[in-house]
Amino acid sequence: MRSISGRARKGQVNSGLRHARKGQVNFESTILAQPWLVFRPKIMVSNGFNPLFMSKLLGKRALVTAGAQGIGLAISRHLLQAGCDIVVHYRHSAGAARALADEAKKLGRRCAALPGDLTESEECDRIVARAVEYLGGLDVLVNNAGSLIARKSFLEADDSFWAETMSLNLGSARRISRAATAHLAAAAKANGGASIVNLSSLAGRKGGHPGSLAYATAKGALLTFTRALATELGPHGIRVNALAPGLILGTSFHNTHTSPEAARATIAGIPIGRGGTADDVARAAVFLAAEFDGFITGATLDINGGVYGC
Repeated sequence: MRSISGRARKGQVNSGLRHARKGQVNFESTILAQPWLVFRPKIMVSNGFNPLFMSKLLGKRALVTAGAQGIGLAISRHLLQAGCDIVVHYRHSAGAARALADEAKKLGRRCAALPGDLTESEECDRIVARAVEYLGGLDVLVNNAGSLIARKSFLEADDSFWAETMSLNLGSARRISRAATAHLAAAAKANGGASIVNLSSLAGRKGGHPGSLAYATAKGALLTFTRALATELGPHGIRVNALAPGLILGTSFHNTHTSPEAARATIAGIPIGRGGTADDVARAAVFLAAEFDGFITGATLDINGGVYGC
């Protein structure tokens, strides 16, 4: 048998494949580093078996809100690596957004960046319209924008703070999704499906740490929004799922709002003994994005090392 890199030595198996009899396709389990890759074996030909690995997301068009920093940046990079062309929204990360566009060019993909305030409906409509104009349509939407804003107790959080937290963490996903729905439905009709991935939080599951009541409430509501929207958009071919990350180290969120002492205390209660990374979340986001034609919708994938609030 001949592998991609050359002829196999006697007794070896190349690319996870075993010798197949004429007219058969026989292969043992192949472990893929990227779960969104689909194995598409070709029919046996005279010169041997020639497998073709193709990403389900190759050529798909994605919009990522807050996609130029932290978890959003990791998701944007992983989508590019999976073969997507993307538009990233940002609020203050113009430099990082430009750098991401340069990374995309090296991968042979297209990437544009759009600034905007997602607490304003007109801005959300503009961002989606320009993203669709640049990409030629929209297959994947990742609602990543959100922030704790500040730690405030129940008595400290006045109406203004509560409204601001809800508008950013829940309202932004509602506004962007509403603006994008017609475009996602059109893509689903043409290509067999489309995906929305909402970024919630472990705080939305278990209530969060002291001072995060408003944030936890918004993220919990986002999980309900995900399930309800999945029901409503399912007949249009749009899958809607959510991610609920726990402690994700190295992000501006936890660098700003979580002290080293609090992080160590949290890690002590994580069964696998470490905090998460932005790449841990990004891999899950790409998996759910690639389920645009699958049977997973209305679901929440917990990424927390084994810590569950419910």
